[in-house]
Amino acid sequence: MTITKLAWRDLVPDTDSYQELFAQPDLAKESEYLLSDTQPRLHYAMEQVLSPWATSPFMLLKAPDEAEYLSLLADAIRQLQPDAQAVFGGEYAINGRTVTFEPATLADGRFAVTGSVVSAGWAEAEQLFGCLRQFNGELTLDPGLIHQANGGVLIVSLRTLLAQPLLWMRLKNCVNQQRFDWVAFDESRPLPIAVPSMPLSLKVVLIGDREALADFQEMEPELSAQVVYSEFEDSVQIADADDMLQWMQWVNAVSERAELPSPAGDAWPALIREAVRYTGDQETLPLCPLWLGKQLREVAALTEDNIFSGEQLAQMLVQREWREGYLADRMQDEILLEQILVETEGERVGQINALSVIEFPGHPRAFGEPSRISCVVHIGDGEFIDVERKAELGGNIHAKGMMIMQAYLMAELQLEQQIPFTASLTFEQSYSEVDGDSASMAELCAVISALADVPINQSIAITGSVDQFGRAQPVGGLNEKIEGFFNVCQQRGLNGKQGVIIPVANVRHLSLSQALLTAVEEEQFSLWAIEEIADALPLLTNLEWDVEGQTTLMHTIQERIAQATQQDARHRYPWPLRWLNWFSPN
Repeated sequence: MTITKLAWRDLVPDTDSYQELFAQPDLAKESEYLLSDTQPRLHYAMEQVLSPWATSPFMLLKAPDEAEYLSLLADAIRQLQPDAQAVFGGEYAINGRTVTFEPATLADGRFAVTGSVVSAGWAEAEQLFGCLRQFNGELTLDPGLIHQANGGVLIVSLRTLLAQPLLWMRLKNCVNQQRFDWVAFDESRPLPIAVPSMPLSLKVVLIGDREALADFQEMEPELSAQVVYSEFEDSVQIADADDMLQWMQWVNAVSERAELPSPAGDAWPALIREAVRYTGDQETLPLCPLWLGKQLREVAALTEDNIFSGEQLAQMLVQREWREGYLADRMQDEILLEQILVETEGERVGQINALSVIEFPGHPRAFGEPSRISCVVHIGDGEFIDVERKAELGGNIHAKGMMIMQAYLMAELQLEQQIPFTASLTFEQSYSEVDGDSASMAELCAVISALADVPINQSIAITGSVDQFGRAQPVGGLNEKIEGFFNVCQQRGLNGKQGVIIPVANVRHLSLSQALLTAVEEEQFSLWAIEEIADALPLLTNLEWDVEGQTTLMHTIQERIAQATQQDARHRYPWPLRWLNWFSPN
């Protein structure tokens, strides 16, 4: 049995070990080396695609096709390119109805360039390929993005090409043939004159999310097998001080690029705690420039300097939580007004507080809410009735968790036949679909309580899934779940008996609010980490699951089963035979 009562230091990422780093006045580092440190796979892939021996002039990159990413990647590729020496393209001369093309030796024209890096989040045909214009009898040729990037790299969103397949087909042909041909965008309106082709030397980086990459792979299976592939890694593992230093330098690089204030020494711990809430792991910090930029922009409104303090960051986070907290406050009010029934004191048989995460479409913040799960049993054929499933409100994963829970219980009780009880299990006051297995451990505790007729402490909530051997498995949304139950207990008054049980594997995911940390430190609220269901039951019922020499839950359930089986056996015979059996000397 392993029950660990967590100290407040376990509830947040370790920042004390890095105080010397936080105190360093200058963490600047050349951005040229930052990408190779924080994105080594991507850095190597870009070197490959720029190499003369690249397997393909195309590169697929899994990353958001947002302006910040496009700009960041363009700058990184520019740093990897050799100094521009050769001139690519040439010049078009228009003489009446005649157009001629001459290669250029100097990059002094619109079609003569030295290998730039050009990016585009969205582009129409004219923007990408240029166009021929005719006005008052005069003809002009306007270059497109591929002309500007001739001899260099074009970074373009996959979303653009998937939405406009004809653009992709023309771009692919131009790159593969190393030649740009002027053609009409509308076949019904051909070009008024013939325009000579232009030599083209181009590398193309196609950027998109996983879904866009899958669509592209389906559309171009042969090409997808040849391209250089890489991903922008959204997070970094923090194993030592060197890793933390690299992340801090990355944050400062993001702030410098966006001309935003950077963290002062006392702001790093608060920023790391918020970052851990974003990644969901105490040893993982985000590299996403969008997320980092949002934090820096919001706190910039509170400072006039080029750095911000920990107090200013904490103030910004409190203001954001209040600004986005309308729905969470209303749901909590419903509980406090007893419109949603959640008990945080006393004991109940077959009733337990589980923890849920609520995510409303269109709402930016997920929040936690306790859910009351109840179970009742009666003499029956051993069926476990999942009310949510019967009412078509339970998803497949939830149904899987119910079956796993039932299998564990039957194996533990070592029954030779079906249990002589029917159990009915439900989420009370739930009017929408329930899915996921994160409440399976709470459901199993409720079933055991109902079968043993032993009450559960309502001051304690529990989250976690369970496997067929009764082991506790980690779940998501842990911080929001714990804080949702804590907020209800805090509003009703903390008494030192309330707390939450979590799987031990979830401890590394904790990054909780300061109010909760204070309550744990003052022993007004508790968190316990467990390895299996047998560890949770003594906390909830004051009885062990299965220990020799004691009254246990398993023994109590087995006695009830034996009594129900004997009673059922007596009622199997017609009443005259039962009367004879009553007076039998045996």
